[in-house]
Amino acid sequence: MSELGHKAEIMDEQAMGRAITRIAFEIIERNKGTENLCIVGIKTRGAVLGNLIANRISHIENKRVERVELDTTPYRDDRDSREGRDVLSGLAGFVVDEKNIVLVDDVLFTGRTVRAAIDAIMDCGRPRRIQLAVMVDRGHRELPIRPDFVGKNVPTSRNEKVKVLVKEIDGENKVFIIDEK
Repeated sequence: MSELGHKAEIMDEQAMGRAITRIAFEIIERNKGTENLCIVGIKTRGAVLGNLIANRISHIENKRVERVELDTTPYRDDRDSREGRDVLSGLAGFVVDEKNIVLVDDVLFTGRTVRAAIDAIMDCGRPRRIQLAVMVDRGHRELPIRPDFVGKNVPTSRNEKVKVLVKEIDGENKVFIIDEK
């Protein structure tokens, strides 16, 4: 990682595991159980973290939790075209009406990815509520979006990047701050 300007490791595997467990318990508590609960992981690392959280909730409550992977690309406001909105991967046949949706992403930065995810979900129906869980909240919001569940708050500068690594993709669970000079 040194070639990327690695600055500091802010979470190791144990810290990430504890954060996932804490977030799972907080989700159960805030939603008074798992009735109508669905975990929606934002592709790519948010989907992995969403699965980990859903698995932890299922283990705690001894009940399978619905989970969906969401690709927000067609809903991004930085795209020239809005083509493909009707073919979002993972949402075909997904019923959101009256569900308690928990969006999961790896890092919350400007809030634009979360806004895109909310737009995608709302195109599928009317959930009872949408909540947000993130492994890292790094600040610098451009939209009025706030996470309900946070693994770690990490104040950063604009020239830094937070990189979440997950075993399923990167071979290890860690969170780093990287300089982007």
